Amino acid sequence: MVSQRPRVLVLESAAGTVGNMLRQGRPEWDVVSVHDLPQGLAELRNNHFDALYAESQERSIHERICHLLQAESVLEALDEGVALVDAQLRVTWSNARFLAWCGGSAVGRSFYDALGSPETLGPDYSPFYTALAGQAATTRLHCCDNRYLELRVTPVHDGQQRITQLISVTRDVTAEVQQQQKLDALHQAGRELSALSPDELAEMSVEERIELLKSNIRRFIHDLLHYDVIEIRLLDRTTGKLEPLLSEGMTPEASRRVLYARAEGNGVTGFVAATGKSYLCPDTAVDPLYIEGAPGARSSLTVPIMYQDQVIGTFNVESPQAEAFDQTDLQFAEIFSREIATALHTLELLTAEKRSSVSQSVEAVRREVVMPVDDILAAATTLLDRYIGHDAELTEKLRQILASARSIKQCIQKVGEDLTPTRSAGPDHQAHPQLRGMRILVADSDERVRRSAHSLLGRFGCIVETARDGREALTMARLGSYDAILTDIRHPDLTGYEVFRQLRDVQPHAKVIFMTGFGYDPNHSIVKARQEGLQFVLYKPFRIDQLLDALEAPSTAVTS
Repeated sequence: MVSQRPRVLVLESAAGTVGNMLRQGRPEWDVVSVHDLPQGLAELRNNHFDALYAESQERSIHERICHLLQAESVLEALDEGVALVDAQLRVTWSNARFLAWCGGSAVGRSFYDALGSPETLGPDYSPFYTALAGQAATTRLHCCDNRYLELRVTPVHDGQQRITQLISVTRDVTAEVQQQQKLDALHQAGRELSALSPDELAEMSVEERIELLKSNIRRFIHDLLHYDVIEIRLLDRTTGKLEPLLSEGMTPEASRRVLYARAEGNGVTGFVAATGKSYLCPDTAVDPLYIEGAPGARSSLTVPIMYQDQVIGTFNVESPQAEAFDQTDLQFAEIFSREIATALHTLELLTAEKRSSVSQSVEAVRREVVMPVDDILAAATTLLDRYIGHDAELTEKLRQILASARSIKQCIQKVGEDLTPTRSAGPDHQAHPQLRGMRILVADSDERVRRSAHSLLGRFGCIVETARDGREALTMARLGSYDAILTDIRHPDLTGYEVFRQLRDVQPHAKVIFMTGFGYDPNHSIVKARQEGLQFVLYKPFRIDQLLDALEAPSTAVTS
């Protein structure tokens, strides 16, 4: 039979006698004694009691307990996992979200043991001991079920300012971490798409290079994006025809179908190629643009393959499920399509707009020279910064090296314009005349970004110099003069905010533009820099028109 004995909870000090007195005086009662408030709350939460007795000189103790019980109900509704931990790192109370991660009871167990002994990823590798020392601490945990949790631990002081309890708030950041990991994997895949040495490439025929690229693209699409039905077409600019490069899972009729880069009558693929806009088709049965590609396809995703802001092809995937793709899939597909475009260019598969042999030679020289010259500029500027004011003769020689290096780049650009005069007077310069002669510093640890800056901005007559990290950029800015500075928010040596503050000091009239990839900004550089006058942020992969708009937009003066 179930016992009908009244249950009484007694909250008393460790030396208290009320519990024993009640047991002796009322043997028919079931008396449970606890010696601190968190333990009492745990008992109230997990068991039924008919009465509560609190041994305290404070008249408000009952009101405090009621308030705490109300607060507990609020904590239960939070999406974060909340747990109360004692000085021995044992859980004394937790809400339902934390319990769900533990897979069972957590009270009385070590915090880490309750979560299955997760790996601590930092930045604080001993957050609870940091909190016991009086400071709040934050870290990230990787659990055995591949869940990522962001943990913040805050100390709780008692009336004598002693730390007797710790509050842990845990947030599930698995989706954010996995998105960043996928993004990193896509960029790595881009580097590997055509990862062969010049000697190896020289030994391969054009057909072998194409097959290598197709094989790598197919492998990375399966391994990273997990798509089984894919089609890639390249645009022939002479005819406007979209030539098939790679097709997998499509019907034979769809693979052989003749498509043109036209917004009407050529399906989703033709529309995307003509407009340069990505297209999500959630339901093929009702979409007027969709033309059957894969057998039984119910949804599709198509993005343009862009190089230097020009459509060079299309990347299409299809699924037998309706609404199989969302905005996240769209973003990753766009990123990967840019990697495909870079690989296509590297393997010289783009033959739509061939220049004359002279023009090609000039461009080849430019590509090979700009980065080494930038390295000379950065090294000479660093030495100049070190010796200026100490060795006048060496300082003058370094200034001559800097002037000569800059002269080399300007001479190459001038030769190219003289040999191909139509280029300097082309639509790029006519549409953006104010960019011609603009001095721009680009700071990014990724060499591809620095090379792209030369290629893209050089088309508009900009004078581009690059730096590989924050300190190198600051040194060049301190000893040079620039109209605009593009800097990544993540450098290996400095945060974006630190770079912004110091750039503003040494180049107060230069326009500073932040560049950032898809992902979390742990140092809140963008927010803090915006508070101090930052006006322009470009999110990679950004379009060339967005960059041009930022460079041409008027700046608002910022005062310290």
